[in-house]
Amino acid sequence: MAKGKEKVSIAVSDDLLKWIDSQIKIRKFANRSHAFEYGIQRLVEQSDSS
Repeated sequence: MAKGKEKVSIAVSDDLLKWIDSQIKIRKFANRSHAFEYGIQRLVEQSDSS
C-alpha cells in the first residue's frame, strides 16, 4: 500500500461512530482515522488470503 495519505470524507451511522469513539476512549485506537484504517487493513488482509 502507498505510504502517503489522502483525506477522504465518509458517512457512517451514529451507532458505529459512538462505538468507534468508545474504543478511542479506552485507547484501542488513537483517533477515528486510525480506527477506519485498522478495519480496512484487516479487510484487505482477509481478501488477500482468500
